[in-house]
Amino acid sequence: MGRLSKREIVELSNNYMMTNVARWWEDDPIVVESGKGAIIKDVDGREYIDLHAMHAVASQGYSHPKIINAVKEQLEKIFVVATDFYNEPQALLAKKLAEITPGKLKRSFFVNSGAEAVETAILLAKRAKSRPGIMALWMAFHGRTHMPRTLTGFSKYKKGMGAFPYGVFHIPNYYCYRCPLGLEYPSCNLQCARMVDDALKYAAPEDVAAFIAEPIQGTAGNIVPPADYFKVVKNILNQYDILFIADEVITGFGRTGKMFAIEHFGVEPDIMTMAKALGGGFPVAAAIATEEVGTSFKPLDHYSTYGGNPLAMAAALAAISVIEEEKLVEKAARDGEYMLKRLRELMDKHEIIGEVDGKGLLIGMELVKDRKTKEPAVEETVKFRSELRKRGVIIGPPGWTGSRVRINPPLVITREQIDVAINAIDESLKAIKR
Repeated sequence: MGRLSKREIVELSNNYMMTNVARWWEDDPIVVESGKGAIIKDVDGREYIDLHAMHAVASQGYSHPKIINAVKEQLEKIFVVATDFYNEPQALLAKKLAEITPGKLKRSFFVNSGAEAVETAILLAKRAKSRPGIMALWMAFHGRTHMPRTLTGFSKYKKGMGAFPYGVFHIPNYYCYRCPLGLEYPSCNLQCARMVDDALKYAAPEDVAAFIAEPIQGTAGNIVPPADYFKVVKNILNQYDILFIADEVITGFGRTGKMFAIEHFGVEPDIMTMAKALGGGFPVAAAIATEEVGTSFKPLDHYSTYGGNPLAMAAALAAISVIEEEKLVEKAARDGEYMLKRLRELMDKHEIIGEVDGKGLLIGMELVKDRKTKEPAVEETVKFRSELRKRGVIIGPPGWTGSRVRINPPLVITREQIDVAINAIDESLKAIKR
């Protein structure tokens, strides 16, 4: 079979794939052929600097040789081993995660995706506490299977989907730029965090097993909480003997300038979920818990046929090794500070930028029609993404407001590529004002 053209690939996909699959720039979609580092290349040979990293998956960059070699070596041995059996890469990865995660996290359960990791965490929390209730945040995103969709605090992914599992309730999130309570930080006294106590009182705390939150809300727009938010929340949870689940599917493995984002906020989770960068692009995910919580599962309480397969485990071990050997955590911290500085400098030139905030290489840039009213510049954001693409830079879809630009490139991005991308952002913002 000969090499397919771009048109043929698009036609086949549109004819045989389900229509729920969204494509960017439908009038002229990108058909990806290959990638290296922070660059992706389409079938027509055009290269793009990637500020998206495939939803923050490709933290180690595309086609990293160490990950490729680890997968090749494991392929030649065995790559299908069900959870019923032991295998060496799985044992080594479980030990490694216990060593690098914060606090007393120790026991892992391996699955294939972030949504499955969240499903595992919720099931484990309910088993550990023998309670049905779960608390989550407005604007949260935890996945698209049934329980994670229920936990997600955004109506777009819930309408028309039927009844949701019992016991999930939401409270206001930590969106300081657009505070849902109409307050301002720090005079607000972290009321969004203190509302956890009020919500629990009204929800019957004896029925609540866990509170789940992203340390930084990624899909919502890379929204960073106030420094003490999680300390206040965790103190309240401790009073009611309620577990804290940190969803690090997007934020984990160096992206924020710490190995895990929750380390910025000085609290220790009881359960943590992880995926995306864990496999360096290979589909692998996990939930990890403390000894007390992690031993709550009984045999066959939970199961994953492919979870913990040696191929995925080998890829994950190599992916973590890349992060450590290339010091990508430290690099993300340095490059994140540099990008924030450059982007904030653009605020002096472009009134459309209402806010720039982030941790490491997880950055949100709010585009507004007016800085005083903070009206979201939704149409302008759509145009901005298209202008960026014309200049050889791609970013992902905006956050829930439709105007919060999400910037999360591969952690291996070079300083030269960052400068090219920043200049392209500058030029694109000029273009949409014309």
